[in-house]
Amino acid sequence: MNALLITISIIAAYLSGSFPSAYLVARLRKGIDIRSVGSRNMGAMNTFYKVGFWYGMLVLGLDISKGIIAVAIPTVLHLDQVVQLVCGGVVVLGHGYPVFLKLKGGKGGATVIGVLAFLIPWGNPAYLALFLLLLAITRFPTLSYSFAFLCFPLIGWFVYHSMALTIFSVAILLIPGIKYFPRIIEMRAKSGGWKHLFLRHNLKDRL
Repeated sequence: MNALLITISIIAAYLSGSFPSAYLVARLRKGIDIRSVGSRNMGAMNTFYKVGFWYGMLVLGLDISKGIIAVAIPTVLHLDQVVQLVCGGVVVLGHGYPVFLKLKGGKGGATVIGVLAFLIPWGNPAYLALFLLLLAITRFPTLSYSFAFLCFPLIGWFVYHSMALTIFSVAILLIPGIKYFPRIIEMRAKSGGWKHLFLRHNLKDRL
C-alpha cells in the first residue's frame, strides 16, 4: 500500500510542477510564448515584465502553490519525510522539464518557495524580511528572492535542528541555480560590469 501511495505522490508532484502557469497566462492574455521573450524564463518575474503586474502575481501564486501541493500530498498521506523531500525535488524538476511543453520549462524559483514554505514554515517571515531588505538595496527582484533563500538552511539547522531539512534546502536551490547561471553571464555581458548587474536604478531597469 505504501509503495502505491509513494508512487502516486511522486507522479502528482511531477504533474503539479509541469502545470505551465506562466505559459498559459502569457498565451491567453497576449498570445505570446513567454519562453521566447524577455529573459525567456517561464516564470513569474518574466510574466511581470512582459504581461503585467497582476498576471505576474497570478503566476507567482500558482507556482508557489505547485510546490505546496507537491509536499502536502505525502504529508496528508502520512508518508515518511524522505518522500516529502523527494516530492519537493520532483515538483521543481517538473516545472523545469514539463511533460506538457516537451520538457522546456522554467527555472522553478517560485516553486522552490512553495516547497520550503511548507517544509520550513518558520523560515517564511525571515525569507520575506530578507527579500524586502535586499530589494530595497539592489532593486533587483530576482537577485533578492534568490539570496533570501539562504535563510531556509539556517532556520532548518538552528530552529528545526534537522540535518535533512538543512541539506535538502541547500540541494533544492541548486536546481534553479544551475539553470539561472547562463542568464547571469548574459546579463553580466550586457551590463558591462558587476555593479550595474547587482545594483539597479529602479525595479523596471532590466538587462
